[in-house]
Amino acid sequence: MTTTVSDAALAGSTGEARPSWSRAALTFLRRRPLGTVGIAIVLVMFVAGALADVIAPYDPEENDFSAMMEAPSWAHLLGTDQLGRDIFSRLVFGARTAMIVGFSAAFVGSAIGLVLGVASAYFGGWFDLLFQRVLDVMMAFPLIILALAVVAVFGTGVFNVILAITIPLIPRCGRVVRASALAVREIPYVDAARALGFSHARVVLRHMVPNVVAPFLIMLSAFVGQAILAEASLSYLGLGVQEPVPAWGLMLQGGAEEYATTAPWIAVFPGLAIMLAVLGISLFGDALRDALDPKLRDR
Repeated sequence: MTTTVSDAALAGSTGEARPSWSRAALTFLRRRPLGTVGIAIVLVMFVAGALADVIAPYDPEENDFSAMMEAPSWAHLLGTDQLGRDIFSRLVFGARTAMIVGFSAAFVGSAIGLVLGVASAYFGGWFDLLFQRVLDVMMAFPLIILALAVVAVFGTGVFNVILAITIPLIPRCGRVVRASALAVREIPYVDAARALGFSHARVVLRHMVPNVVAPFLIMLSAFVGQAILAEASLSYLGLGVQEPVPAWGLMLQGGAEEYATTAPWIAVFPGLAIMLAVLGISLFGDALRDALDPKLRDR
């Protein structure tokens, strides 16, 4: 008995310590260069949105009719639009709008889908059958079509756009999470928690949800890019964020097609901003998936 305890203690003392969060983050950045590029793009977007009041040289809503459609110069780094507004300033403030709408819709939609998906797998039976059929109906509509329907009912504005994008994301997350939760439900510790008399809410939130975090994080990273793209699409169609709020989709919608030949910078720079934001989030999501997948972790 003494030998066994001593051996166990020796093994525990000589075993490798678990890596810290900082070391794990550095390892992730070193092994996933594309993910590092994606994180850099997302951080630039965060900084631009958070410090827009400091970074932007002009008021994004100020019209200057004496400087309409000026080409990029030192006075206006990315030129001006058809109303004389500084495009760089509107891009910076548009990053704040994209960040608020995109991340809010992705987080709320993913969180609700996570809880509902795990609950569906946990209860099973008629509840699971009915819930999955509801998800099937919602997923039959493309994201942008369902978002358009929600906006048509509740109206435009930042909050309603967030709501319109959140609702289509819930079934997409719930379906993926449920598939992982079905395997977790069969693990003995879930039966043990039931036998101890824990409530259904505690079993779902404390014992099942933490074990499906990996697919949840991957879905969350993908949803942020989809939400930003959906917000830009709704704003471009005139059903999203409304003037004078600066938004990338609105910058494309506000006469950019009419001035495509005479002032192409009006459409080019907002389009590049949308592309880079979605690309950066996609690169980060792919790297996160590879890091969390046990089959790809050591490659």
